[in-house]
Amino acid sequence: MRQTEASDAATRLAAVRETLARAAALAGRPADAVTLIAISKTIPADGIVPLLEAGQRAFGENRVQEAQVKWPALRDRYAGVVLHLVGQLQSNKVADAVALFDAIHSIDRSSLVQALGKALAASNRRPDCFLQVNIGDEPQKGGCAIAALPALLSEARAAGLPVVGLMAVPPADTEAAPYFALLAKLAKDHGLAQLSMGMSGDYETAAMLGATHVRVGTALFGGRQPA
Repeated sequence: MRQTEASDAATRLAAVRETLARAAALAGRPADAVTLIAISKTIPADGIVPLLEAGQRAFGENRVQEAQVKWPALRDRYAGVVLHLVGQLQSNKVADAVALFDAIHSIDRSSLVQALGKALAASNRRPDCFLQVNIGDEPQKGGCAIAALPALLSEARAAGLPVVGLMAVPPADTEAAPYFALLAKLAKDHGLAQLSMGMSGDYETAAMLGATHVRVGTALFGGRQPA
């Protein structure tokens, strides 16, 4: 790893952390109330190392298969890595996801809940589970409809999933704050403490509106190759 890569990664990481801390403070929250997840999808292992060297330990991936290639060796080298699955999960990849990830953010349908329940029952691992809400009612996006959330949450709890919070991606090119506020209200109404919301373009707003996890890629890694 070149010295410039290490320096650039440390600088970007420090800038994002500072912005998060400032946003949290404005909302009367401690800086450590918000977990920064570095979204490393499509980034090769050697591109992740500079952030690991700079001290980042929470990372997010979109695809189980990609994470299986990159992360076992990186985890052997760097202690304390916490892996979050933030992309859509296929039911036939559930067992692999449970084995690898520490949190799953994209649970959005009954068939996935049932598959996860079976995988957890057969495993000694208990990844944190977030239910994904289609907060903008967009047909092209994953997530359960707002009206369907109570039933999905009840089913997930009955299946033994450790549901800790909600996740959402607001519509692009619109003001995100109302959607973040709505997700926070839904979480509060359903007794859920954690909120996975906010990405590179709006994580500061998300932190001010209660996010406990922000999913930041471009601001940490720069532009990336298409998946």
